[in-house]
Amino acid sequence: MSRFSFSRRHMQVVSCLICMMMLSTCAMASDPPSLISVRKIGDTAPHNAFTDMVRYNDQFYVVYREGAGHVSSDGALHVIRSHDGTTWETASRITATDADLREAKFLVNSNGSLSLIGAAALHDTSSGVTHQTRLWNSPDGTNWSASQDIGDPNIWLWRTVWHNDTAYGVGYHFNGDTFTRLYTSTDGVNFAPYLDRLYDAGHPNEAGIAFLDDGRMVVLLRNEYPSPRSSQIGVSSGNFLQWTWSDTGVQIGGPDLYVLPDGRIIAATRLYDGPVHRTALSWLDIEDGTLTEFLTLPSGGDTSYPGMLYEDGTLWVSYYSTHEGSTNVYMAKVDIAVVPEPTSALLLGGLAAAGASAWLGRRQIRAQKKSTSCE
Repeated sequence: MSRFSFSRRHMQVVSCLICMMMLSTCAMASDPPSLISVRKIGDTAPHNAFTDMVRYNDQFYVVYREGAGHVSSDGALHVIRSHDGTTWETASRITATDADLREAKFLVNSNGSLSLIGAAALHDTSSGVTHQTRLWNSPDGTNWSASQDIGDPNIWLWRTVWHNDTAYGVGYHFNGDTFTRLYTSTDGVNFAPYLDRLYDAGHPNEAGIAFLDDGRMVVLLRNEYPSPRSSQIGVSSGNFLQWTWSDTGVQIGGPDLYVLPDGRIIAATRLYDGPVHRTALSWLDIEDGTLTEFLTLPSGGDTSYPGMLYEDGTLWVSYYSTHEGSTNVYMAKVDIAVVPEPTSALLLGGLAAAGASAWLGRRQIRAQKKSTSCE
């Protein structure tokens, strides 16, 4: 009798411990994101800006434009890399004699190569062409091919993302008739128009792109006109020809999107409200069509154009800012816990409780056998 009572008490203790562990896990996941550290990683020129970041060959790669100013004829692309995100080295530097190279983004291809896609602001505009999207390819992140013109003249293919076996990119036309165009490519090199006018109200331009686990495509679009220059959230599924758009009421610049393992969407952008422009992280809610800021990075003035990566509970964010006087590139580390799905937590708790019950049942059987043998 005493052995059975002892086991019941243990069962209660184990159940309480399981509940405490589940509550502790949920509490840790609900902690607000916090800034771990910020480090300056790019200051090679008078103006260092417009970043992107990727994980490639087990290293962090960051690309940024360096030049004499925000807009200058000498813009070059500086690619740096790091094993640990702390110590950085130059991997390569890409220049052009006929253009200011601007705002390149990485694309990791299925064949293991790494691409850069950015804009060439041409010095000679007598033909009527002011901008041309260019692509560079590398087998190792160090040695880069000659540039290749892609897309259409005067349409800036601003960001591209692979989904399944197709690369999707959003480009914007900015001379006269302003609109955005959706491009696709099956080889990451030859991009063809897929949806001629993705969004054309106001002055749409830069776009963040993400794909959800259910296959939906999400676009966060900067829009400069009309006032108050409010950004747009676009969502589409299936063949991505039909889109639903929501006005966020928030002015942004240089957007990037990242989908966490728990499905939440982070938008890194420049925000204009408040006393100073800043680079900030926001939650993007496609159901409500909202952007909700949750963390401001150390920044100010000429700033933003981030890249993002998420590894083991840490969000890595590259961006640029002038808050320390000159315009430099920074790397921020942000602690963001992934929220476990309620069903998963309940399943884990149920399995643990069942295991504890089975263990105690075996103890009771052994105790009864011992008691019988003693009799």
